[in-house]
Order: sequence, then structure tokens, then C-alpha cells
Amino acid sequence: MDADSVFKALADPTRRRLLDMLRAQSGQTLGELCANLDMTRQAVSQHLGRLEEANLVTTIRRGREKLHYLNPVPIHEIHARWIEKFERSHLDTLRHLKAKLEGEHRGQA
Repeated sequence: MDADSVFKALADPTRRRLLDMLRAQSGQTLGELCANLDMTRQAVSQHLGRLEEANLVTTIRRGREKLHYLNPVPIHEIHARWIEKFERSHLDTLRHLKAKLEGEHRGQA
């Protein structure tokens, strides 16, 4: 997995929206995806290209149509490498500490 390309692809809100759309309904065509976005087909196609390069989207040709599918594997790999290593208890402790410190900072101790 090329984590840099995955992170770069995920950095754009339009690409994240496309991934959300494919998560909700996989196997959409370019036209179906464009129907829910206020941008040109060419712009959507470029975003999809970046997602394909990062292996976040896979495609299958069906006749003249190209169907787009979410590939969650790179996101899972990022989760396993960067998130899963932190135990929930540690994250909960940090979250509570953060809330307490923010409360004290606002004078709400």
C-alpha cells in the first residue's frame, strides 16, 4: 500500500464525498455519481482517477459503462497501522483529559 497516495486522495472533501457515495451504493457509473455533485463530468472523472490511483476505487466495465466500487482495504490498512495500535482505554483517557483541560481553559473547572 502506498500510504502517501491514500492520504493525498483522502485529503480532498470531494473525493471523500465520492467514497461516501460509493459506500452507500457501490457500482455506480460516472453519470450516476455526477448527478449528486455540482461539478463537471471531467472534474468528477479526475477525482475518481486519483481515487483509483490510490486503490480506493476499483472499476469494472459492463459493456460501454464503467462501474465504480469502493475498495475499503487501503483504509483498513491505515486503520491497522495508525489507529488500532492505540488501545481504546488510552484514547478514552486522552479524550477525558482533553475535555477537562478545555473546560479549565474556558474557566469551567
